[in-house]
Amino acid sequence: MHRRPDPDATVVLRRTPPPRNRGRARLALVLAAVLALGGGGLGLFLWQGREAPLPAPTAPEAHRHVARLASPLGILANRAEALTIFRVDQNPLIVVLDFPSLTEQGRMLNRIAALVEKAGLPRDRVLDDGALAAAIAARGETVETFYFGHNYRAADLLRFFALSAAQGIALNGEERRLAAILVDLGIATRGADGALALAEAAAVVTVPGLHPADPARGLMFAIDAGVREAILRHELSHGEFFTNPAYAAHVATWWRERLTPRDRARLGRFLAEGGYDPELEEVMMNEAMAYLMHTPDPRFFSPEAAGLDAETVDRLRARFLEGMPDTWLARMAWPGGY
Repeated sequence: MHRRPDPDATVVLRRTPPPRNRGRARLALVLAAVLALGGGGLGLFLWQGREAPLPAPTAPEAHRHVARLASPLGILANRAEALTIFRVDQNPLIVVLDFPSLTEQGRMLNRIAALVEKAGLPRDRVLDDGALAAAIAARGETVETFYFGHNYRAADLLRFFALSAAQGIALNGEERRLAAILVDLGIATRGADGALALAEAAAVVTVPGLHPADPARGLMFAIDAGVREAILRHELSHGEFFTNPAYAAHVATWWRERLTPRDRARLGRFLAEGGYDPELEEVMMNEAMAYLMHTPDPRFFSPEAAGLDAETVDRLRARFLEGMPDTWLARMAWPGGY
């Protein structure tokens, strides 16, 4: 997630006429918002090999990581003083990394975001520290604001580690810790030579803790409870996209067949302005779904920001609900409501 929220937004949110399925009707009430998220495409970066060479972790990274099974509401209520790892009880293939700070989150995942989806950056090589810092600065961002939330397939993470090893890129401690987390959770296995192999087709998403505004670090707004909820909801929808083939197929059908070319173009411009690569169709459809249906804060997505009117947004949401497969996303009752 990497669109900056608008602290002055006063969007009046509208509701889609309720469909016959009451569970799906909650999705039609998703609030509009203008946010900033990061993530990975459905299959565009699926690594074709199985072995990703990576050095074994060194102390203090060598302790074993354990994921707690928790509901989305339980994750939302958590106040992490150190990185806390969850598996979502409704879909344990979704792993949530709950960070106490944007700094720790950025140091672990910004380099991966640059590889997987950030517009204008290479898809076939990993940036070294200097190139990454330059790319962040060129966009007027900081480590903290480059992305506010992340989402990736485990296969994309292994591809990152494989490319890093092949290029001889020195990873930082947080990135090496991510590799250890994948092994400890059984998402990847490590061979005798230190190579990683995919063991579970999981998704890894993140959410930052509450955070005050910090203009010195480029953070002009606070990560308050509403922002944190919006980030988590947005990222969990990406996790479902990555791990539920029926849901991913539904999103693709909606994007390709139920939107007009003009609808796609306007949503694409909105996403491109936030830094998503418009050449990656699956990133476009995945993010359009997440912003329209699962980003419930009027500071983050508004019809106006996307060049749409409220009636058009209602129509796009209603078309999304048509034929939607059964998923816990439709039944989830959040504090902000659906």
